[in-house]
Formats: sequence, C-alpha cells, structure tokens
Amino acid sequence: MPPKWQRLADELAGQIADGTYAPGDYLPHIRELVKQGKGSITTVHAAYKALEAEGLVVSSRGHGTRVQPQDTAPQSAISGLGRLNRLKRTGRPYGPRESSTDHVVALRPCADPEFAELLGIELYDEIILRGRTFVRGDKPTVVALSIIQMRALIAVPELLQEKRLPRFWQELYTERTGVEISADPEQRGARLASDDELRRFGINVPSNVAVPVLVLRNVFRDEEGPIEVWEDVYRPGMWQVGSQ
Repeated sequence: MPPKWQRLADELAGQIADGTYAPGDYLPHIRELVKQGKGSITTVHAAYKALEAEGLVVSSRGHGTRVQPQDTAPQSAISGLGRLNRLKRTGRPYGPRESSTDHVVALRPCADPEFAELLGIELYDEIILRGRTFVRGDKPTVVALSIIQMRALIAVPELLQEKRLPRFWQELYTERTGVEISADPEQRGARLASDDELRRFGINVPSNVAVPVLVLRNVFRDEEGPIEVWEDVYRPGMWQVGSQ
C-alpha cells in the first residue's frame, strides 16, 4: 500500500480534477487537514509538496497553497524517481497537462567518459539511448536521457522500440529475470546547457551566452552492477521537487 502522504496527494489531485477545488482556490490549511484525520503535519506537507511538484498547486509563505491556474507557466518539475514512483502508484506516465516530445531511441557508442564510468563500461562500448523532452502545457520543462547497458536487451528487446513501452522496462526486466533493480541516491549538480538542450527548451541566446541548468542523475543497478543511468536537465529558472 502506498504511504499515507501519497494516498492524500492522490485524493486531493482527484478533487482538483473534478472541480472540488477550482483554479485559484486555496486548499485547506495543513493544520485543518490534520484535525480532519488526514495525517500528521509531516504527512500533509509531503502531500502538498507532491502536488506542487506536479504543477497542480503553488505554495507561498503566509498565503497558503493555491490551485494553479491552467495557463500559469510551470516553475518546478518532479524528479526522475518521482516520475517512476508516480507510474508505479497510478499507472500514469505523465502529470497534469504534461506530455513529451523529441523522442530518441538508438544504439550508440558511449563517447562520454563520465557516463561510461557510471555504467562500469569501456569508453565507446555500445549502449541503448532513450531520450525525450517533457512538456507541461506548451513549455518544455525537462530534457530526460536514459542510458542503458546492452545486457538489458536480452530480457527486454522492446527497449529498441521507438514507441513508448506499455510498461516501465525495469518492471519487465524483473518480471522476466527475477532480478530486482535498485536506485542509488540521486545526484544533483549544475552545468552549462548544451546547444541541443537550449534548442529543446526553445531558448534562443547568442552563442557566447552561458546558460546554467540544474542536472539530476540516477544510477540503477542489478546484481551484476550498474544497468541504467538517468539524466534530467531542468529548464533554466526551474527547480526540481523531491522524488515523490
């Protein structure tokens, strides 16, 4: 069973979807939900943070938590692990008003020494590359890249399909091999955006202008070692919210 904060977040998201809370409305104060028996202060706060990560609400100190107007530009995006947890919890690959574009599926040599080290492979060994750009409303929010070990193809040949997989590939892998895949702690950092990332975000700046971006990485491993690396690059000016 999902943790209590997840169940509360899903309940509130449903009430936002059915119009119980309309755009611009304020959600109940945290202490009010605590009095209603919805959970502790920590539980309710975690649920509100999850809703904020999904772009459903916005919180401000001293004013409360308000349902986000549908035409408001997103300021935050959920983490890669958050997307995975949402998929496991609800079966939904996307959040409200979210879609994806710029889908890439390819076999390529790993020419990046850092990714080769994270995967425990030799430089220029072949890897599976799957990428996409997440879009909320009409604004690109995250450029997501997944780099997967070739040995995953033995159990999940569908990884080379260009269309979205019907289920998360790691679930198929575990189901077919009996081997669990676990996630290392998320790694956060920052760097300058590449020209391709700026193009995906629709940001036009002179070539001599440096644009910093937030980068989050997740390394997944099975009993043999690293099997996948996720890299999420967040749109300049956005922040990443938790692994809800």
